[in-house]
Amino acid sequence: MPSRLCHPWTLWLSLCTVLAVVTLLLSCGKDKKAEAELPVRPVGRPMRLTLPLGLPPLPVPEDNPETVEAVALGRKLFYDVHLSGNNTMSCATCHNPGLGFSDPRRVSIGANGKLGTRNALSILNSAYLPVQFWDGRAISLEEQAGGPMANPVEMNQPHAVSVSKLNAMPSYRKEFEDAYGPGPVTIGKIKMALASFERTLLSGDSPFDHYQYGGDKSAMSASAIRGLAIFTDKNRGNCAVCHTIGEKYALFTDGKFHNIGVAVDGNGNLIDLGRFEVTKLEADKGKFRTPTLRNIAKTAPYMHDGSEKSLKAVVDFYVGGGNSNAYLDPEIHSLELSAAGKADLIAFLQSLSGTNLLDASNPSDASIPSDASSDK
Repeated sequence: MPSRLCHPWTLWLSLCTVLAVVTLLLSCGKDKKAEAELPVRPVGRPMRLTLPLGLPPLPVPEDNPETVEAVALGRKLFYDVHLSGNNTMSCATCHNPGLGFSDPRRVSIGANGKLGTRNALSILNSAYLPVQFWDGRAISLEEQAGGPMANPVEMNQPHAVSVSKLNAMPSYRKEFEDAYGPGPVTIGKIKMALASFERTLLSGDSPFDHYQYGGDKSAMSASAIRGLAIFTDKNRGNCAVCHTIGEKYALFTDGKFHNIGVAVDGNGNLIDLGRFEVTKLEADKGKFRTPTLRNIAKTAPYMHDGSEKSLKAVVDFYVGGGNSNAYLDPEIHSLELSAAGKADLIAFLQSLSGTNLLDASNPSDASIPSDASSDK
């Protein structure tokens, strides 16, 4: 009678075959995972940027250099509503180019109708900042670009859905390949393209710049010149201590975080903890990033909560020394400033409106690509 048991040698061969197949499958899985995680670099034509008067050299990360194709793609994405959950919002919805890339509302309204909690910061000259957002929670423009898309209070769309939408559009697949080489659309490429475009949103060449750095002493009005003196005087305005002016350029921000007494209730309690939510350091309670003052006349309302509606209201707030709280910055104190002095200071702030480096308007086909499906 034939034995029902396999020969030991046969068992050994079978076991080796199984192990080989498993090893091969695991290897393929690792290779695919490694391929998906390979770093991506732009492959297009290098973009040479001519900086406006009054700005320093532009910091650009080595792994995401500026290229013509990546910037053009980022510009298109910036205005594309397909990055929002219900196809109604784009980045430009809360960063209006006609308003200094800011939002005229106190807080923005998201794709699902929910109100945000902070005023939308202007993104002009954000390429110079070491961290992004009012609380500094993003360490790069690339990281910042991904936040609002997935935030349920803002654009309300998971990254995987954004990727799926764009991969379904042949025109986008080609533009991503032109910018980053062969391969599908990925969230990493989307963030890189948006960041590349946002790095070109630069503002300088203002009346102040021509006065301060261009040698044209007629570029600012007499009132604005008096306002500059107040702005830089520690005993009068003391503004330049945080909104810095350098010898060769001016960013009008120190890039740091300060508690200036905004959003404090009647008992001195902070309504928004700001930087503390990121660092968990007691000393960071109520601190927010110093915003640039470039194009400030176009970006009302002001402060992180949008509580000040005009430049006059902002000046009055600082003259009053802010709102008292346990973490108030020691540089914040009441100021002695006459009505004429306030008017001069406002005139100076108005002189900071300058030009943008590139035409950053909405490309004609960006909002609804010609090959997009009707996926409302």
